[in-house]
Amino acid sequence: MTRIFAKSLFCIAFLSLGCVSAQIENKIAQIDSLFLDWNRPNHPGGSIMVMQGDEMVFSKAYGLASMEYLVPNTTGTRFNVASVSKQFSALGIVLLHLQGKLSVDDTIDAYIDGLPDFGNKITIRHMLHHTSGLRSLHALFALAGWRNDDVRTNADLDRIIAQQQDLNFEPGSEYMYCNTGYMFLANIIEKVTGKSFVEYMKGDVFEPLGMHDTYVEAQYDRIVPNNATSYDATEDGFVRAVEYWGYVGSGNIHTTTADLAKYLKNYYEPSSGWEKAFEMMQTADPLNDGNVNQYAFGVVVDDLYGMKRIGHGGSIGGYRSNISVFPEKQTCIVVLTNFSSSSPATKATDIVKILFDKANGPKKLKTVNVSKPQLQSYVGMYWDDITYQERNVEINADTLYLGNGNSKAFFLPTDKEKFTAMYSENDSHIVFEDGKMIFYPESGKPMVFEKFTEQKLTPQLAEEYTSTYFSPEIETSYTIHYQNDSLYAHHIRHGKLSLHQKQNDLLEGTYPLNFLKFKRNAEEEIEGVFISNGRVRNLWFKKTD
Repeated sequence: MTRIFAKSLFCIAFLSLGCVSAQIENKIAQIDSLFLDWNRPNHPGGSIMVMQGDEMVFSKAYGLASMEYLVPNTTGTRFNVASVSKQFSALGIVLLHLQGKLSVDDTIDAYIDGLPDFGNKITIRHMLHHTSGLRSLHALFALAGWRNDDVRTNADLDRIIAQQQDLNFEPGSEYMYCNTGYMFLANIIEKVTGKSFVEYMKGDVFEPLGMHDTYVEAQYDRIVPNNATSYDATEDGFVRAVEYWGYVGSGNIHTTTADLAKYLKNYYEPSSGWEKAFEMMQTADPLNDGNVNQYAFGVVVDDLYGMKRIGHGGSIGGYRSNISVFPEKQTCIVVLTNFSSSSPATKATDIVKILFDKANGPKKLKTVNVSKPQLQSYVGMYWDDITYQERNVEINADTLYLGNGNSKAFFLPTDKEKFTAMYSENDSHIVFEDGKMIFYPESGKPMVFEKFTEQKLTPQLAEEYTSTYFSPEIETSYTIHYQNDSLYAHHIRHGKLSLHQKQNDLLEGTYPLNFLKFKRNAEEEIEGVFISNGRVRNLWFKKTD
């Protein structure tokens, strides 16, 4: 009887093991299918890694590392991981903090020479969390006349920041992604250690963590073997996408999926001696007003499908990258690509759905009835005069559609004037109050929008705007012209940039002149214009004639 019982148990265990194995094989096949289109002829691709615990459950490469020479990507191919690099700069700072060589609450003027007096103290912690208020590298350089294929370095940044007179906002009051702050982290590391950033990262971070195929690239045109070439997709195929960016701190680390696996595992099973460092890396502090900021030390700490996630994405040239760690599930996912239309963040989320049997879907929300006239009263265009952002509200039945460019989010009424995001991956909500729309994001400061109607440009206003405007902070000028009922700005390097009237004394233009807000004196004469383009806010240009 005992032998029969034991034999039965063995059979059940064997069948269960076979069932689990079949499930794993099915999931692997599903993950593989996400990337099969990268294996098309004459197509770039990437390298994908999924690790659970200590086991690499999926590691595979797709497409070409070099379209010119038909060299395939491999799991050992190096990719520029762009802004995924930021967490390594943060880790370098954390190590110095734990060694007592600096404090993340030190003000940056103690380490960076030549900074202007902004009237506010900026700490290292502010830069780590993207709450410094500093104007960001690429947006600032674009206004100054840099084009996408111009080389830009840390030395260029040092010169241009030294001339800035204002910040985007008071440090700690807002979150705004800022490459400048992370480039300054490299300056601080060099000042404290006496080593170059390249040397420090190799000797104190990469090598101790076993990342032997990882390095900081400070010279964009250097030849290093086993690197994928990056490409941009066009209607006719692909073109080379050269990253003319010779800076460090905020990007330009090259690595492999295998090295990232060794590193990311530390978020749930830290190597001996690294426990405090990786715990500190996940520290996310609130904004000055107490609102949540999910950006920690070079990583975003949030939830996906109810699971804690530590993640980041990156984009430079044609390279795209995404890393996700789910520490409670002891799982990490890496998607590295060498072409710009690859959307690794979406692919990473698709992998999560497969691994954990998740699916996008509506939340179980307790909704309320709102009258049709009230719903219709919310329809229209809304403007936030602080952040220079626009949203469009549409209504279909009881669903509110919040438009932001080409994307829309769906909200349902959960109170008379409150609408909550409908789908599980979105935790934001909207409140209509005193004729305004207040948008509460998942992370960051609430944005206050007012309804507006776009105004038409009159010839009289156009003539008033026509002039040359100069900014001493970036040593460049833009001249506004009005010809054939059209308004445009001209710059010697950017050429002709079209403009149109948005609101009274507010023009919308072509990047880098996203928005121009004119300032008038007591006699209603235009004195100059504040120009904003996302990560640069209210850069002053004085009227010169």
